[in-house]
Formats: sequence, C-alpha cells, structure tokens
Amino acid sequence: MNIKETSIKKQYSQEELIKRVRSLPVLIHGNELPSDYWILGVQSKANIPDKFDDLFYLFNGDKLENIANGTTNAGLAGLKSYEQFNKSGIAVIKTEEFYFNLWSYGLHRNKMPALRQIHPIKFYRDTNRDKTPDEKGQLFNQVIGINFHTVFYDFTEQELKNDIFRPNIGQWSAGCQVINHVRMYYEILNKVRHQDAVSYCLIKEF
Repeated sequence: MNIKETSIKKQYSQEELIKRVRSLPVLIHGNELPSDYWILGVQSKANIPDKFDDLFYLFNGDKLENIANGTTNAGLAGLKSYEQFNKSGIAVIKTEEFYFNLWSYGLHRNKMPALRQIHPIKFYRDTNRDKTPDEKGQLFNQVIGINFHTVFYDFTEQELKNDIFRPNIGQWSAGCQVINHVRMYYEILNKVRHQDAVSYCLIKEF
C-alpha cells in the first residue's frame, strides 16, 4: 500500500473505519454495508489547495484491501475558473454520506478506464472563487458525471508498471474522485470492474 502524500494525520485501522461508516444515518436506519467491493473516501481536514491530500480505501465487505491517496475535491482550476466546467459553479460532493451503487465500469471522457456515475450523488455548487471547496447553499442530488478515475490517460501495459503521480490537482478534478497513483488505481479498478455497480462512501477525517 504505497501512499504518496496525505495531510491526514492518523493511520486508521480497518475496525475504526468500519465503525465510523456504520455510524452514518443511512446505515443506522436499516441499510447494510455492501457485501462486495466498495470505496471509502476520507477527506482531509487541512484541504490543502490543489493537493492530493485525501485517502481512498478499497473494502470488500468489511475487509480492507487497498489504500491510495488522491483528491475528493476539485483543484484550483475548477474553484477559480468554474465556468470552464459548469456556469453554475464547481461541484462539491456532500460528505458524511453513503452512495449506494454510485458507479459502474466504463470510460472517463471516452478514453480512460474508470468508474462512471450511474446514480445520483449529493453536491453543492461553489461560486466564490476562493481556494476552499464549500459545502454551502442549495443541495442538489443528480447524475452529473462525478466519476472515479486517475491522473494519466495512457493506460498501456508498459505505463502501468510505473508509479505515476501528479504534483497538483489542476484540472484532473472538477468534482470527480481521483487517485494520484496510476499503478494503484488500476490494481483497484481491476478488482471492482466486474461488479454491476460500486458503492461509495465519503467522510471527513476524524
């Protein structure tokens, strides 16, 4: 489990993460954790602008299998110049939520193997052009192309042998959930790609 960078201070145990997820209202009120593969995003409290400082955890049921760093927020390109992505504002995904069957295997922008959004996700629109993604204002619940992907479009077998990272988020996320470790990303993708759908949970660092 190669983690390039993160501002999250604590190394969570499998049990701590599952306990935290099970405390979410949607799971308290009668829903069960998926019995197959699902992904947990943990958003850093620091939220360093334009940095991949969050973590993604791949679970199979309640068993942790992989960890990778990435971002659950848009980069500065989207926060500062959101019009190039959406005139209504940059998408900021609502945390402390479990999104059942959110993604299925497909292509991001028709050229990168990815998990593509197939069910609604809750999000806000940030329009104040500062460096911080804000969970404020009107809450939406729609399918808007919030995909799960990585930071490199060339996915040939030779390239996948390399550890490829990006120093900054840039335009790699305008709301998408993005892993900043190409080889680890494809390890995860190859495990989940044959499922009909993949669930996602997004929480804040705790």
